[in-house]
This record gives sequence, C-alpha cells and structure tokens, in this order.
Amino acid sequence: MRPARALIDLQALRHNYRLAREVSGARALAVVKADAYGHGAVRCAKALEAEADGFAVACIEEALELRDAGIRAPILLLEGFFEASELELIERHDFWCVVHSAWQLEALERARPAKPLTIWLKMDSGMHRVGFFPQDYAAALARLQALPHVGKVVLMSHFSRADELDCRRTEEQVAVFEAVRAGLSNEVSLRNSPGILGWPSVPSDWVRPGIMLYGATPFEQAHPLADQLRPVMTLESKVISVRELPAGEPVGYGARYVAERPVRVGVVAMGYADGYPRHAPDGTPVFVDGKPSRIIGRVSMDMLTVDLTDLPGAGLGSRVELWGAQVPASQLASLCGAIPYQLFCNLKRVPRVYSGD
Repeated sequence: MRPARALIDLQALRHNYRLAREVSGARALAVVKADAYGHGAVRCAKALEAEADGFAVACIEEALELRDAGIRAPILLLEGFFEASELELIERHDFWCVVHSAWQLEALERARPAKPLTIWLKMDSGMHRVGFFPQDYAAALARLQALPHVGKVVLMSHFSRADELDCRRTEEQVAVFEAVRAGLSNEVSLRNSPGILGWPSVPSDWVRPGIMLYGATPFEQAHPLADQLRPVMTLESKVISVRELPAGEPVGYGARYVAERPVRVGVVAMGYADGYPRHAPDGTPVFVDGKPSRIIGRVSMDMLTVDLTDLPGAGLGSRVELWGAQVPASQLASLCGAIPYQLFCNLKRVPRVYSGD
C-alpha cells in the first residue's frame, strides 16, 4: 500500500475545543464545514459530541451527513438555505439557520413550519460578503420576531481582519454591531478563531472556533494562546527510493535544484495530487525519522524529493513528516503563499488514520 497518510489526533481536537471554551467563557459551536477542514467531519463531530455545545457547517448537505451519522447536537447552517424548499428539512432535522439575505427572510415569512425555528441573523458590519446592512438590521430582526414560527434569534456578524492584531478594523466592526444592537437582549455571536484568541474583550455568548480546532494558528506572528494549540493532523509518508548524485546534477522537473555538492536524494511518496503544495520552494522543511531535512527540486504529482545527505541513517522506508508537530502547517503555508486552511482542505487521496477515540 502507498505509505502516504494523514494521522488525526482526536485528543488534540478535544484539547483545542476546550481551549476555545476556556479562553472565551462562551458556548462554542465547533466548525466542521468542508469535511472538518479535511479532517473528517463525522469522526471529528463524534469525538466532540459529548462536550460540544453544537456544530456549524456551510450547507444542508454537510448537516445531513452529521445527522445521518447519529449526531443529535444542534447544527448551524452558516450560509443558511439556498432554496426555500430546504426549510422543510431544516424543520425536520432541527437545524439552526443563518439568515443573511432579504430573500431568505421573505421565504421564512411565507413558510408555515409546525415548530419554532432557531435563527441566527447576520449583520454585515464590514466584511461585505453577506448579511443585512446595519441600517436594515433592526427592521429585519423585527420582521423575524413577529413570525410565530421563529423562536430564538441570535445576533451575529463576522470579522474580516481579526487575524491582524494591530489592525483597527475589528474594533470598527464591533462598534458598528454594538451601536445597532444597543438595548436588545438577544444572544450574540461575533468571534471566530482569531476573535477567540486575539480579541478577548469582544462580547460573545457564542463563539465559532474553526481553524483553531485543528491546531493551526490564525496569526502570522507568535501568540501565547495560539501557542497552546495542538496540531490535529500529521501528514506523513515514506522514502521509496534513494539515489546519489554528483555536484552539478539537477533534480526533478525543470532542473530547479542543481546539486552544489554530492547529494543523497530521497524520493517520497507525496505530491500535489495528494494536496501537498506544488509551489513548495527548495529548502521547505520536512522531518525524516524525526530529524530536520528539506525539499530539493520541484514537487511533482505523486512524488517529491528531499535531501538525505546529512542523514546517513535515513534511507529506504524512512518516515517523512510533511506537516504536523515538527513542521507546523502555518509555517509550510507561509512558505508556499498559502494559508493552513488551504493545506487541510486541499488534502485528497491520502487515507486518514484516527487515534484518541
């Protein structure tokens, strides 16, 4: 069997969820959209179900997958419904639903569900993707609360630059939100992962930890709380071939790397078809049998090459960590002009192996 695999540490996942609860002092919806950022939504939800206040997904297909797997906790649809016909499924499965657009509000006004729905009403406080503009928000809330089939309404918004700790945009968005919701007693949800870790004074009855659940920092710089996160995924493979080349010989497509001295090259069963970034530059760190090494040569579809010259004990069958505890996903992402979200979500063809159930 091809040795590439993703090791998923569910104990680390639980640790990160508990950290989100602890530092926020709020209830927390574990965000498991996009197949739990590539970690496996069902397995991650089952690992958290005993203690999570609920889950959040992008769409009803993702929510139905969790319900079909036996997850009974609350599940929030972060993008709400895409067609009015989904409201029947939302009622049947007790999903919570974001409302961010006038057409969704109008569809709710026409609906006649038999039991009250829980709605999260989204304000566009400055992200400018979806949500009601501040000047329209109070009227939208009044229309919702006038409906007999709408029960609890949570007020929410989303930050655009909370990962930039020296940027005032988050404070500006909070001020916009607070000005509109003054005098209202509804529960509030504002903080995502960078909001939880980096903006402790922002009010939130509910938080929405996403990338932090999976052990990756949302910040470019070191942060004392982010440093407490534990990586959930370790992407690893093995050396499947070793060859020795003299100085002056190129390695891989395009001869991007040319040996400056005699070099031992290890070929690793991992490539961009697995989701490893093709644009990883020469010198990108990897660990071989627990010791630091580097990528040399261009990443290809199914294989990449690493430098074994200074690792005489490494060879055929040596374990290679591509990211994990020794190679943080955020470090790799930065080198490749990406973000850790992309690395996790782009993973494919690699079997997941779980521990910590």
